[in-house]
Amino acid sequence: MTTIRHLLACSTAAVALLGSGAAFAQTTVVPDPAPASDPTVPPSGEDASTPQDIVVTGLRASLERAQAIKRNSTSVVEAVSAEDIGKLPQSSVADSLGRLAGLAGERRSGRISGISVRGFREDFVGTTLNGRELIGIGDNRGVEYDLYPAEIVGSAVVYKTPDAGLTAMGVGGTVDIRTVRPLERKRALIVNGSIEQNGQSSSNPDFSNRGYRAAISFSDKFANDTIGIALTAATTSSPVQDRFSSVWGYDDGAVTSGPNAGKQVVSGHETAARSRVLKRDTLAGVLQWRPSDKFTATVDGLYIDFSDKGISRGFIEQLPVAADGSGILGSDGDLVTSARTSGYKSVLRSDPLDKQGKLFVVGGNFDYAATSNLDLTLDLSHSESSKNDTRGESYSGLGRAGLASQGPDTIREWNYTDRGLMFSNNSQSFDNYAAVKLAGPQAWGGSLAPITELNTAAARAAGIGFAQAQDGFVNSALFDEFLNAARLQANYRFDDSVLKSITIALRYSDHKKAKTNQGFFLTAETYPSDGPIPESARRGVADLGWAGLGNVVAYDALGLINSDFYRRWDAGALEPDRLGDTYTIREKVWQPSIKADFEVTTDAVRMFGNVGVQALITDQRGTGFTSLVGSNLRVQATPISDGAKYTRFLPSMNLNFDLGNGHTVRFAASKVVSRPRIDFLNPGSSVKFRNNVAEVTSTDPARGPWLSTGGNARLRPYEANQLDLSYEFYFAPDGFVSASGFYKKLLNWNIQSTTIRDYSQFYIPGYHQAVDTNNNVIAPATFLGVDTTYRGGLRGEVKGIELQGSFPLRLLTGALDGFGVTGAAALTDGGLDGGLDIPGLSARVFQGTAYFEKYGFSARVSANNRSKWVSEDRGGSNTLAPLNRSAQTLVDAQIGYDFAGTDIKYLKGLRISLQAMNLTNERDTYSDSETGLFLRNETFGRNFMLNLTYAIF
Repeated sequence: MTTIRHLLACSTAAVALLGSGAAFAQTTVVPDPAPASDPTVPPSGEDASTPQDIVVTGLRASLERAQAIKRNSTSVVEAVSAEDIGKLPQSSVADSLGRLAGLAGERRSGRISGISVRGFREDFVGTTLNGRELIGIGDNRGVEYDLYPAEIVGSAVVYKTPDAGLTAMGVGGTVDIRTVRPLERKRALIVNGSIEQNGQSSSNPDFSNRGYRAAISFSDKFANDTIGIALTAATTSSPVQDRFSSVWGYDDGAVTSGPNAGKQVVSGHETAARSRVLKRDTLAGVLQWRPSDKFTATVDGLYIDFSDKGISRGFIEQLPVAADGSGILGSDGDLVTSARTSGYKSVLRSDPLDKQGKLFVVGGNFDYAATSNLDLTLDLSHSESSKNDTRGESYSGLGRAGLASQGPDTIREWNYTDRGLMFSNNSQSFDNYAAVKLAGPQAWGGSLAPITELNTAAARAAGIGFAQAQDGFVNSALFDEFLNAARLQANYRFDDSVLKSITIALRYSDHKKAKTNQGFFLTAETYPSDGPIPESARRGVADLGWAGLGNVVAYDALGLINSDFYRRWDAGALEPDRLGDTYTIREKVWQPSIKADFEVTTDAVRMFGNVGVQALITDQRGTGFTSLVGSNLRVQATPISDGAKYTRFLPSMNLNFDLGNGHTVRFAASKVVSRPRIDFLNPGSSVKFRNNVAEVTSTDPARGPWLSTGGNARLRPYEANQLDLSYEFYFAPDGFVSASGFYKKLLNWNIQSTTIRDYSQFYIPGYHQAVDTNNNVIAPATFLGVDTTYRGGLRGEVKGIELQGSFPLRLLTGALDGFGVTGAAALTDGGLDGGLDIPGLSARVFQGTAYFEKYGFSARVSANNRSKWVSEDRGGSNTLAPLNRSAQTLVDAQIGYDFAGTDIKYLKGLRISLQAMNLTNERDTYSDSETGLFLRNETFGRNFMLNLTYAIF
């Protein structure tokens, strides 16, 4: 906006004039506690020159410290502070952040992992660790916040309005996670242990619904308080149980005659019992050296090693109905709600998950007071991460597709409910190891046509071939990432001047992220026959009774996949979208900045804040492959490289008016950016043919077999101009109310763009086809399909109102001392041109907590509600696909007792608590954006955690 530029220009000029002379009455601005732009400032508003002992009194103390951070900041911020070293108010960093005003947590696979800030999901939120840009182990820029154990965190601050010194910025905001600083802490040795249990029993016999957490934290000072050391070691094993029910979609052409003709009918389903366990080992350390008041050196490091393993056992199958509608048992309006299928060769899927990753972060900060007014700071950091995300598929059923010995079709009845599809009157059972064969019941192996080894005499004699040879699949996405950064800063403080200080900084970063998309088709050693599941792999039965599907055989699919039981065929040589989704993105960024802090005091008001500008000088380059299937039926891939250079100037201004008696008004104006999504920058592309019968026979280009996907390495950053206005009233150390309004004008937004194109030039007769279970060859019904790429230039806007408060009830009457309530409401409206939604935006987010804490006892109950929003999840071929999430309310509670007031010496350091999450057993529901009908339901059950914390000293 032109208005913003004029405001910033005028403010800069005014500050410069005021700073040149001026005899105004001065008061000192309370320092902005640990701004993300300056890693040297200690957390939680502590003065680096005067170490302070924090008397911890649990949740109330946490609320007080978080409120102090908010009040003393020169920006509009929200904060969460640990109740103790390594003890956040909630069970994880992500969960704690998701309870702040204007933020919303997103549960994925049973855990709060993602965070939206003012309607923008984590891909559009900058994240820093102790002020340094932080990388994650996810697919994109967004940080997986549940990766960071609560035990290493001292506090976290969310910057809703930026200043010029932030090292990482986002259109939504910036989250700064802060670890402890030992020279500003009293000595401590704390042991923490938890036992976790899911209230939903495991449906898989080889996974438990119990887990644990353990941590030890040490902090102390040595050498006359000139050396400080803080160390934390933590380990976690956390289970998730998931009752998964999804549908492929709805078909209004399945019934062509009768009273139900043209009604929407579920076309297929996936129903599975899923179990997984997250295991995470963490080491964190901080070393500080302050030999004099002039010099402080701080080195901190973080290492995380994690694995997420699991299994999904259940059915994936079409639900065909008779075209004359004779199988329809019930309907409601245009939706068929109950039906009997006409039969399908059921596929029993056993899909293992094996995700492993590592993150290493190290940084050094060196602060030197060159004069009494000039501070020089050098900050160096290195981060690296790696992840191998493997998702397998193992198929079984009543025999191999195409063999005369294959068992009969399965006929089922199903009912459409709010919990998903419920089945009954199933004609076949799958709990008998003597009946279930370890082979593909469907002819899904069309991509194996070039594999001549499958065309054996025995296969020809049995009347089958490559199409019936796919017995499983393995998807593996390998990610490697590093970030090197250096920042040099000079801060000059002025004496007796309105202009309090000027900070000039220059930062350089070198960032690379690479993805390798691998896949392997699997053929069992029994091909062209089929056979039983090996006895060594049998684990009993999995329970699908909750969906009306009874028990099914359970076997060690991952062990078989990693053994010699299956032959592997490289999908990268057979499917073009593997290399088309393999890429490396490199970014080199210079960030010069200048920021002026000012303060003016009159009889009526104290005005303080900052104004500045940051430049973002970027050179981005992507390498990948253009990939398609050639006439030899093998993938032909051509390397491609592309990129762009751009510069953006990001002015910012934060004006704060302290009106006295706890009243503060804040105004901010700024330009903010988020760099393009990593997967969007892939310059590669691919042309793919899907050989499933349902897609090959479809005449709808959007549902047919042809598609192509390509990225755009020339994309520019997401950009927005924003205005903020807020009022805050602080009436107690742990009591305040505030109202905020914001407006973001989106100047550039990158989106996925689709068009319909003709693929006839890529058609290869005899290859681009499907084969049904009766060995009938089916040619494509259309040569039109979808072409997907990414483009920028879209505009939009987001505006919102945020209300929040914290109220200790002792202010009403002394009889309520210890009781309190906190709450927040965020009402957000916005979108992109053309009516497109912004990922992560919920129109309404409400949060509330009621608590009691006194005489060592503590109790709280919390609820978080958010309306529907757009998210994403991993789809086919290891790619990400958008999803629509339905509204959700999560409720949890906690009770505890702190033995600090006891007369028993050895119990004084003990605290015990019991926490219950998801008390109402809320489901995760995904719905169709057009019809509102459900596409997926996941039920995770309640979760309980018993925690003991003991402070040795």
